[in-house]
Amino acid sequence: MTDDLVVDLQGRDLTTLDAFWDAVAEPCGLPAWFGRNLDAWWDTVESRGVSPVIDVHDVLVVRVIRSDVSGLFAPGNADGERLARLFAEATRARLELC
Repeated sequence: MTDDLVVDLQGRDLTTLDAFWDAVAEPCGLPAWFGRNLDAWWDTVESRGVSPVIDVHDVLVVRVIRSDVSGLFAPGNADGERLARLFAEATRARLELC
């Protein structure tokens, strides 16, 4: 059994990467100097050493609602697709699209 950090963003208005960073900043304990880009996110979730909140957990699980019409994870949203690929490649983080 792993010690997962679950960040449930269902019901949040996630239309952009900036909205995603805003939503995960507090529950993930992201520092003010966090880069708010995919390279910084990779370092945070995979390499670790950025967030003491994430670092004490085996796996970070982020739950979001998949939108069929609009939103960050809607089909064809390039930013959402890149973020989802990053999660898919990570060994210590997982994206759950509900």
